[in-house]
Amino acid sequence: MARLLQDPCKLHPSEWYTANSMQRASTESQKSRSECTIAESWRLVDEIEKTTQKTQSDVNKKLEQRLEEIKFWKQELDNKLEQIVHETEILLTFKNRLERALEGCKEPLVIAQKCLLYRQRRVGVDLVHDEVEQELLKEAEVLQGVIALLGRTLEQTNEQIRRNRSAKYNLDMDLKDKFTALTIDDYCAGLTNDTPHIIYSDKAAKLEGNFVSPEDWIDFSNINVEKADKQRNNSLALKALIDGILSQTANDMRKQCEMVNAAFRNRVKEVKDAKDKLETLLAMVMDETASQEKNIAALKKAIADKEGPVKVAQTRLEARNHRPNVELCYDTVHSSLMSEVQEITKNIQRQVEMMQEENLLKDALAQAQTELKGLSRRQLSLEEEIKVKENTLYIDEVLCMQMRESVCINNY
Repeated sequence: MARLLQDPCKLHPSEWYTANSMQRASTESQKSRSECTIAESWRLVDEIEKTTQKTQSDVNKKLEQRLEEIKFWKQELDNKLEQIVHETEILLTFKNRLERALEGCKEPLVIAQKCLLYRQRRVGVDLVHDEVEQELLKEAEVLQGVIALLGRTLEQTNEQIRRNRSAKYNLDMDLKDKFTALTIDDYCAGLTNDTPHIIYSDKAAKLEGNFVSPEDWIDFSNINVEKADKQRNNSLALKALIDGILSQTANDMRKQCEMVNAAFRNRVKEVKDAKDKLETLLAMVMDETASQEKNIAALKKAIADKEGPVKVAQTRLEARNHRPNVELCYDTVHSSLMSEVQEITKNIQRQVEMMQEENLLKDALAQAQTELKGLSRRQLSLEEEIKVKENTLYIDEVLCMQMRESVCINNY
């Protein structure tokens, strides 16, 4: 009990002062360190704030630059897309012109071939390889050449349209990506520190996916633009080529068509002239035949007229030679009988002459009949030749020329 009530061990007053001094010193030191830490923290906060603001400002500027760059390329791509679409539409009209021109060549070719086929029906001397046939063959050759050329040009046009559409597809895809990128970057440019719903994303800072370099990004769009320009220039050159081909082929076909028509007109005129001359000759032959027939009838009548006097003279002479006995004497009319003898002699001479004239008439009749037969053959020959000419005229003037009136060479 006495031990419990014993006073504890007490410190010296100096120790108390020392302890208090140490507390003050320790507190002051701690306070000083805390103040330095606070000052450094504010400095660091201020520095980080300035750095963050500067970095964010740089990012904002780069976003604005990026937006301008995307807008620039988007505008370039839009322009090229508009140009290539415009050229493709025009090229489609040129394709339509080629198709119509190609279709327009078919009928003239069929008509030329039909004319050649019809003209094989000419007969006789008129089945000739004349200028009309030469020009028709040339026309068929020209038309076949034009059809082949237009066909190749149409294939070339279809291929160019395909290439234009391919370039348009690349521009469309690039523009679609540019629009998406522009929308995203425009959204990013609008974000601020106070924008609601901004979140942390730890994975966002990692480079994942197929990132390309800015140079590759520019090259990609530049290649699409260059391809579009190239196809546009090709389209312009092809349009000029098509214009030239359509104009030249139309001129060639029109010129050859006129050559054929002129040859037909000349040939028809020649055949008509030949037919007219043949008809004139036929009329002349028919007139000569009628004259010869009259001549033959006159010759026959002349021969018949000579028979009576000859027979009378011969009958009288024969009868007087048969007078009987003394009746065959010289009577008082002796002198008259002598005269009669002389007359008989003269009559005999005249009889000989009449006989010769009769033979001449018979020869003339035979010659006339021969000529008549020749005229008949000539008439038949001329009539056949006129039929040949009529057949040729029907083929050339009716079948061919009337059919060729429907040929129309247009400028497509």
